[in-house]
Amino acid sequence: MSKEPKKKESILRNSGVQTIIGSLLCIIIGLLIGYIVLLIINPGGAGKAILAILKNFLYYPSAVAATKYFGTTLVKASALLMCSLSVLFAWKVGLFNIGAAGQYVIGVGACLYCGLKLSMPWYACLIIAIIAAALVGGLSGALKAYFNVNEVISCIMLNWIGLYAVNMLLTKVKEQSTPYTRPLGSTNKSALLPNAGLDKLFANNEFATIGLILAVVMAILVWIVLEKTKLGYELKATGMNKNAAKYCGMREKRNIILTMIIAGGLAGMGAGIFYLTGIEQWMVQQTSVPAMGFNGIAAAFLGGSNPIGVIFSSYFIQHITSGGSYVDKTMYCTQISDLISAFIIYLCGFVLFFKMWLNRYLNKRDEKRAAKEQKGGEA
Repeated sequence: MSKEPKKKESILRNSGVQTIIGSLLCIIIGLLIGYIVLLIINPGGAGKAILAILKNFLYYPSAVAATKYFGTTLVKASALLMCSLSVLFAWKVGLFNIGAAGQYVIGVGACLYCGLKLSMPWYACLIIAIIAAALVGGLSGALKAYFNVNEVISCIMLNWIGLYAVNMLLTKVKEQSTPYTRPLGSTNKSALLPNAGLDKLFANNEFATIGLILAVVMAILVWIVLEKTKLGYELKATGMNKNAAKYCGMREKRNIILTMIIAGGLAGMGAGIFYLTGIEQWMVQQTSVPAMGFNGIAAAFLGGSNPIGVIFSSYFIQHITSGGSYVDKTMYCTQISDLISAFIIYLCGFVLFFKMWLNRYLNKRDEKRAAKEQKGGEA
């Protein structure tokens, strides 16, 4: 038998390759369903709409403009990446951190208050945002560890508590004539993250900062911690079976709390590297939790719950989300891109079934091949 089929077989049996193929199928099917929805709403502009969503910054004919808005997409994707890492880290330890959105909000409140009210430099604002969000995450972990309160329930409650607490806190740094906080650029420039030359790389986009690099570095660090360290092994063991981990001498309560602290800190860091660019101002009359935290759930699962995979899935989710702003508003609403993202999210559950089906198919193929070889040998 030739060596080539064996090589192909080994690639197809690789779990990472199977996840990538499954995720790509989810994206293609999700886009196809989205296109069908566009056809139902208004068939005349469906083709242009789906192309606008996919093109995003490439919508601009000018290379300079496209490069600049590419940088803006990356800035938003970096914050989304941190939220997806928050969800992923908890998920790896058997916890569902639906509170990433609320922890993100707490991080926003902490970094903006420190930057606008206390005139702190960017590194202090960023550290305080991480600590504040980590404490909120740790609170959910403590409730889970000591009182067996489901983390989903406590996180959802803390999402809304955090939102309205931050709204009240940031009214102290609000502009007089608008419901938005004062801009960091004109209030405290020291609170802005340094560009380190990245602004020139993206056609003088002032929002391109070291936050882009920090987000990718954190993804790599999360992968190292989970896959290559004793701490990561203990955390994952606790998630698989809390009682077994306790029997083996692991401190399961500490591990649960520590997991949620780290998850919260990651979401808070996402808020810091986004708002400390000065790209947006917080609206203190906001009545809904930002979608960034919830989109992190989508990116985490689309990336196969792998820290490296979510770098790419976070960018893709943000790419099509930003692309929705270029859809013809007279025919469709900008939220159509969110609808397509939702289709892709729901289809992410298909990845597991795809992997099961593929492994079953490969097993049957191997059995048939072995049977043929056995018959050939007997002959």
